[in-house]
Amino acid sequence: MTGNGSHPVLEVSHLQTSFFTKAGEVKAVDDVSFQVHSGRVLGLVGESGSGKTVTGFSIMGLVDPPGRVAGGEIRFQGEDLVQATEQRWQQLRGNQIAMVFQDPMMTLNPVLRIDTQMIEAIRAHERLDRSTARRRARDALGQVGIPSPDERLKAYPHQFSGGMRQRVSIAIALLNRPELIIADEPTTALDVTIQAQILYEAQKLCRETGTALIWITHDLSVIAGLADEVAVMYAGRVVEYGEVDDVLDHSLHPYTHGLIGSVPSRNRRGVPLQQIPGMTPSLLNLPPGCAFSERCPRVVELCSTAPEVSQPEGSRRMIRCHSPVSPADDSTGAPAS
Repeated sequence: MTGNGSHPVLEVSHLQTSFFTKAGEVKAVDDVSFQVHSGRVLGLVGESGSGKTVTGFSIMGLVDPPGRVAGGEIRFQGEDLVQATEQRWQQLRGNQIAMVFQDPMMTLNPVLRIDTQMIEAIRAHERLDRSTARRRARDALGQVGIPSPDERLKAYPHQFSGGMRQRVSIAIALLNRPELIIADEPTTALDVTIQAQILYEAQKLCRETGTALIWITHDLSVIAGLADEVAVMYAGRVVEYGEVDDVLDHSLHPYTHGLIGSVPSRNRRGVPLQQIPGMTPSLLNLPPGCAFSERCPRVVELCSTAPEVSQPEGSRRMIRCHSPVSPADDSTGAPAS
């Protein structure tokens, strides 16, 4: 799982994050590994409950009891963040590492004006006078497509629409030009035009400043146009990982194959939409072996044992599957006869 040959900005190795409940241990993230390099975008994809957001929260040190990081390493520029103190996190968050949440009100304080919040976010990490910090805040609002940014700086969060609040929270993440940004489905509430603008600015930021970006989403069409690499998650594990074009054009894992097949644009007009049968299993009651086995059209007897991570010969791909899809298989993802 290597990137562009340079040292990775972030290296996650065998990450395990569990929630300890009265009903038992919930392994929300189980043996997850990936890297993100400077100027590159990693797409973290999967349906609800796959562990995408918990992975992002784990990297940011935001998992609170009854949850905790139970194993593995999270190395940012070589530093193991699992061992970081709260004082160290105060230096890192919003400065070298930033997160854009799905709900913008997790970022914004409802009783403070936007300029107060943005200026404080800048001056918490840099010794700048207020006017210089205000100019940077204004430019950040313009960067994410907010009209009349000077006027908008004077407003309170409740005076913005939901989509506009999300753009403000994205602008705040960009303020200190962090080395790593984790974006948790930040464009879900935005219309298509603004979404395209945000995606363009995100790519531009990575290319021009070398910022590494993890984009968490369930939308494969977003990943297709944004990411360099993609990690597909299911039931707390990465089941497939590789260059985005390789994974989307020639998926190997039956789950990835099913996700791509269920995209409406991939289906002929008048033909029923392809679906992955069944539901994601409870993390408290996973089936033996492969967690996807009960929904998989390619299941074989060996699937009753948990598949190890494998790397196809001559490939930079990673897959966790006993019965991967091959080019000879038909469009349904069923085994070729």
